[in-house]
Amino acid sequence: MTLPFNLILVGPMGAGKSTIGRRLAQMLSATFLDSDKEIEQRTGASIPLIFELEGESGFRSREHAMIDELTLKPNLVLATGGGAILDPENRAHMSARGKVIYLLTSVDQQLRRTHRDTNRPLLNTENPEQRLLELFRVRDPLYREIADLTVETDGKTVQLVCSEILRKLGLKAKKDGKPRQKARKPRR
Repeated sequence: MTLPFNLILVGPMGAGKSTIGRRLAQMLSATFLDSDKEIEQRTGASIPLIFELEGESGFRSREHAMIDELTLKPNLVLATGGGAILDPENRAHMSARGKVIYLLTSVDQQLRRTHRDTNRPLLNTENPEQRLLELFRVRDPLYREIADLTVETDGKTVQLVCSEILRKLGLKAKKDGKPRQKARKPRR
C-alpha cells in the first residue's frame, strides 16, 4: 500500500526533520529521503564545502533542482533543508506535490540540538543564537504559508510527534511499520 500523498517536512535546522521523517517513513512503509543528504551524495561534497566553493546561491541552485526532482517521487517522506522554502518555486512544488508539515521548534531547542554540529554553515558565526532568530523571522512566515499542518516539537519524543502527524493527517501505521488498511464491512 502506498501513501495517498507525499509528506514533506519543512522547518528550521534542529527541528528534527530527518529523525522524524525517517521514523514516519518506517511507520508508513514509505521511502525516506533528505534533500541535503541527496545533494551531498550526488556531489560527493559536504554542504559546508558547497557553501565554501559555490556560496549560498550555488547551494540554493542545487537545492532547487533536488526539490523539483524529489517531490515528483511517489510514496515519499521528504526532509528538506531549513532554507528550501526561500525559493518560491520550491514552495510551489512542495505545496502541489504533497502534504507539507511544518516542524516548529524554539531557538533554544535549535541551539541545544545544533551546538556541536559542524555541518551547519549558516551557524558559523560569533552569535549563533542571533543568527537563528534572524532566520526564524524571515522563514517562519514562509513555512506557515505552505504548511498543511504545523506540529511543535519542543519537549516531545520522536514517537509522539510522529503519532500526532499521523493522527492529524488521518493516517495509521501498524506496529511493524506497515500502514493499516481500514477494516471493510462484510458484504451481505
